[in-house]
Amino acid sequence: MKYKHYLLTILRKLRLAFMDLIPIIVVVVFFQSVVIRQSIPQIGEIIFGFILVVVGLMLFIEGLEIGLFPIGETMAYALAKKGSLLWLMIFSFALGFSTTIAEPALIAVAKEASEISSDAGLIENSQKTKDLYAMGLRLSVAISVGLAIVIGVLRILKGWPLYYLIIGGYVLVMLMTIIAPEEIIGLAYDAGGVTTSTITVPLVAALGVGLANVIKGRSPLVDGFGLIAFASLLPMIFVMAYGLMWF
Repeated sequence: MKYKHYLLTILRKLRLAFMDLIPIIVVVVFFQSVVIRQSIPQIGEIIFGFILVVVGLMLFIEGLEIGLFPIGETMAYALAKKGSLLWLMIFSFALGFSTTIAEPALIAVAKEASEISSDAGLIENSQKTKDLYAMGLRLSVAISVGLAIVIGVLRILKGWPLYYLIIGGYVLVMLMTIIAPEEIIGLAYDAGGVTTSTITVPLVAALGVGLANVIKGRSPLVDGFGLIAFASLLPMIFVMAYGLMWF
């Protein structure tokens, strides 16, 4: 009876993951059959890959609910109760830095950027220089996200209006865009997106919600969210500054 319950739970979660992917299936099938008017190549491999995606998505979502969200909220709650602002700031920076430096999307973008920059003659065409450039880019983004989380946590603690910081940040982004090398601008804007991906978002969101829950006078809905916005904003500024140093 117990195993039957587990099996039904797994099947239900697989169905939910499958339903989330239906729009993608509809788009691919429509364009392949109606617009391109060709049969889908290697249909067996595609079906097998799709099954793996469904299972992976289900496991990923389950992992977030069981592990990442609770640990983020628990640590935020414990540090806030401890009453040490210094340790809370250190934890916030370390969380933003460590999750970003390990972000697969950022690693891929940094590697691609180093290859493109080398081919374009912007940096020396050697593996050492390309590795150094890619690591510097990752560190710039990771440091910026760490600082962004610190600013976001201070906003929750102090009750600062979110829109003041966001508007001010994007004004700075626009000013940096004017003076930054044009070769780095597109990369900088993309860096703001790749930081908010599979690893960073769950832990950072849980941190914000956890703090807003434990601090008196703060609403998890009003004050708990917004950290991800800072994590997208500051990398654009830092990457453009990084470009000014390289180019």
